[in-house]
Amino acid sequence: MSAAEQRNTPKLTPIQWLICSIAVIGFAFDTYEILMLPLIAPQALRDLTGAQPGSPEFQMWVGRLFYFPAFAAGIFGLLGGYLTDWFGRRRVLTFSILLYAVSAFSSGYATSIEMLLVLRCLVYVGVCVEFVAAVAWLAELFPDPVQRERVLGYTQACSNFGGLLVASANALCIAYAGSLPALNAFGLTAADSHAAWRYTLMTGVIPALPLIFIRPFLPESPVWREKSAAGTLKRPSFRELFAPSLRRATIVSTIMLALAYGAAFGALQQVPQMIRGVPEVREEVRDMTAQQAGAISGGIAARMTLVSEVGGLIGRTLLALLVVRIVSRQRLLRLFQAPAFIMLPIVFGIAATTSLTWLYIGNLVLGVLVIGQFSFWGNYLPRIYPVHLRGTGESFAINTGGRLVGTCFAWLTATLAITSDPAYAPTKVALVAAAVGFSVLFVGFLFSFWLPEPRKEEL
Repeated sequence: MSAAEQRNTPKLTPIQWLICSIAVIGFAFDTYEILMLPLIAPQALRDLTGAQPGSPEFQMWVGRLFYFPAFAAGIFGLLGGYLTDWFGRRRVLTFSILLYAVSAFSSGYATSIEMLLVLRCLVYVGVCVEFVAAVAWLAELFPDPVQRERVLGYTQACSNFGGLLVASANALCIAYAGSLPALNAFGLTAADSHAAWRYTLMTGVIPALPLIFIRPFLPESPVWREKSAAGTLKRPSFRELFAPSLRRATIVSTIMLALAYGAAFGALQQVPQMIRGVPEVREEVRDMTAQQAGAISGGIAARMTLVSEVGGLIGRTLLALLVVRIVSRQRLLRLFQAPAFIMLPIVFGIAATTSLTWLYIGNLVLGVLVIGQFSFWGNYLPRIYPVHLRGTGESFAINTGGRLVGTCFAWLTATLAITSDPAYAPTKVALVAAAVGFSVLFVGFLFSFWLPEPRKEEL
């Protein structure tokens, strides 16, 4: 993009700033909800099932809590993308945010692991649908190409504030759980009514609050509205995604998203399970009770998540800066992929089993390289598909590839890491995550050479 084009980019209007604010809140709380599970799962599973970290039952439920909600979200996310093209971007965006906010609040009252699992499925459905609707909405509300790329880049970069917020919220809930109002409904015991993980889950209601007041001021996508009013808007069709002109883009982007999500779920999100395997942590908690050790490792896990999300914020911001400067989409993506598949096995195969300090540093670097890649797809996919297929195409790639296939790597890692020796369990999780993460990132790098470049004509 030339310097002259960047200088001539129009300034955002007040209504456009409002639109960006709503998108930022939605993106941030998408990440907030997804990254909440690694923080609350250990304590929630102990309270709801009695299983201890490292036990086969514990690992089984960890795999289910990671994969089942993502699978449900992938199925309904496909429908959400279709509805986004049929009924409009704004309407679907609004109801998806309300769905995951209400479900998140309700999950704080879960009285069984099955109830928590069902509510987490509803949360993920809302998250997946919201992301697809928001990206299509933003792409069509900003016709200027430089402005559109920047808006998509920087609003998605704010996704990682969700990680920072959830780590902070979880730390606050742990510190002040005893002082917060008791959750006495639905037969919760005195101990359950002040569980920190319950308060953390309930904070997911926050994005619904501003939406109630702001929604009347949000415009529909002008491109979608005009075509719909004129009767020229075609019905969305999954079959059309595999027409000769779109087939390669659909297949390659779906596979690459599956592999990118595989690295995030099969490796990065397993870090809290590795904490007790680091020598200094293992030494610190050796003579503690299970509850005390859980509190120590939980605090470290929250800080580790914070570090990872700072890295993700840096990575997404870096991509937002580069997206208007590097014309080749393949080259832009490989700037993140190549160092990622080199660094990941080093961080999880060595640092996670030897040094907490190096694990912090490695986690920051992986946040930049792995999480930073996710903003790429929000810029790339809207340029591939026409208006009547934009939501459908995005949802197919993200939900089929990312949610249905990619997230199963969390289940794969948890399953391969099952061991009869609880003391060895954290180390085995780290080694399995190293192998899984390297494999999916390297294969994704190879597939990037087949990724089609977008057409030069604008949206």
